[in-house]
Amino acid sequence: MNNGIEVRWHGRGGQGAKTAALLLADVAFKTGQNVQGFPEYGPERMGAPITAYNRISASKIRVHSNIYTPDYVVVVDETLLSSVDVTAGIKRNGAIIINTPKSREEIAEKLEGYEGRIYTVDARKISEETLGKNFPNSPMLAAIVAVSGVMDRDTFIREMEASYQHKFAKKPEVIEGNMNALKMAYDVVWTAMEEDKMSLSA
Repeated sequence: MNNGIEVRWHGRGGQGAKTAALLLADVAFKTGQNVQGFPEYGPERMGAPITAYNRISASKIRVHSNIYTPDYVVVVDETLLSSVDVTAGIKRNGAIIINTPKSREEIAEKLEGYEGRIYTVDARKISEETLGKNFPNSPMLAAIVAVSGVMDRDTFIREMEASYQHKFAKKPEVIEGNMNALKMAYDVVWTAMEEDKMSLSA
């Protein structure tokens, strides 16, 4: 797809991967981009593997199929690495973002043959610290925005805060928790990306 990016999400039913894909489409649309956000067709059972997709482009999107050669892959549940080929079709210059407390080096060992960029986010830890529960979708949403560069940090934070204020108007503590989760996850990934740039230029 020209002038845009394609994202594939892997998660389990009930973890919010589908919701995160729809939120990404919504926030990108609010910045004037053309978007698609949709789950793979099929019944969503609690705990069962699910796949969702995003297309985001400055120009009109004319493709309406599933995504087979994504620019980015987001893995919301690390246990899927042993049963799903999460790197299938990913573009050579793409990246994979995984919810895990493990290091990039540890994850690389599990992704045999994958030579692209890897970013890790401990979304469970971040969401438990900020929201008091394991809600990995907000941190993973922030992570894909940071890695893809689909919009800058300030725009993303501003649009998400407006969205949460509408959605959780009567729950200000939920808004604050989600905003903190977004900022923490974005900054974790951004720092890793800056470290990559420094190592390449060294």
